Amino acid sequence: MADPIVADVGTIEPEPATSRRRGLPSAPKALALVLVLAIEVVLFSVLSPYFFAWDNFLNILVAVAVIGIVAAPGTLLIVAGQFDLSVGSSTALAGIVMASVAASHGLGLGILAAVGVGLGAGMVNGYLVTVVGINPLITTLGTLSALEGFAEVTSNGLSLSVNNFGGLGTDVVFARIQVPVVILLLVFVVFAVVMRYTVFGRTVYAIGANPVAARLTGIHTKRTVFILFVISGLACALSGLILNSQLASASPTAATGLELSVITAVVLGGATLSGGEGTVLGTALGVLVIGVLNNGLVLQSVNPFWQDVAQGALLIAAVSFDRVRSRIVER
Repeated sequence: MADPIVADVGTIEPEPATSRRRGLPSAPKALALVLVLAIEVVLFSVLSPYFFAWDNFLNILVAVAVIGIVAAPGTLLIVAGQFDLSVGSSTALAGIVMASVAASHGLGLGILAAVGVGLGAGMVNGYLVTVVGINPLITTLGTLSALEGFAEVTSNGLSLSVNNFGGLGTDVVFARIQVPVVILLLVFVVFAVVMRYTVFGRTVYAIGANPVAARLTGIHTKRTVFILFVISGLACALSGLILNSQLASASPTAATGLELSVITAVVLGGATLSGGEGTVLGTALGVLVIGVLNNGLVLQSVNPFWQDVAQGALLIAAVSFDRVRSRIVER
């Protein structure tokens, strides 16, 4: 007998568009993002003689590594119709706990403690959403505040030093490419393959498109959503470790605003907040758009606070574009 999940998921996918079903961004969205990225590159290349250089492009990738690592599983969550707004505080707490444990028990236990924090945060979010039944937006807003508070309490509001842990964040692999960039690329490839070629990826699309229909066809929707939250938490732990390695310290405010950057990248990449649509490759393009914009503004000596304004404007523009497109399609 055929696996009911494999047999039925194809009939309840969000739409018959082959490109999205295979994990590829739709042509109009991909072309729009590539066009925006090209305009940014040309503009900042004209404005700054330091922009169009290999070292600067590597700097951009290093700067967006943490965002991309968290945005990849974040894409799966949003495709499934879920949110995780606690990624910034989860990342910060993982870093703080790692630094605190490593100071007294060694780096090995510190790393395990950080992984445990990410795993625990993901399990709590997943349990509250799937078992208790609390709205994911409310759940993760609550855990965002709680985890942020734990990070402040654990560190007494201070930064903690992290010694002898520079390899993960600063070591060079080849062609001056640092380890975080390699990790970022591997994460994107793995999640892109999962979304395009696996039954699990198809179930994520099915749940986001119509959770009731997905459940009736035998898909374990709650279990799948729980797993997605756990994966998101583990990605936060990895990001917290990378930040600790890059900064040689852990700060309770190290990942402030990460959730905004992640959602902006995912929505820019073509995901809809209602679920059922989005790709990891589109998110990768969205991450690059954000990274190039931030880098270009820094090279122009623009006040760093304007980067937040720019990201907010990008998010509003992306959501507005998606709503307009949806209304046109419905007509």
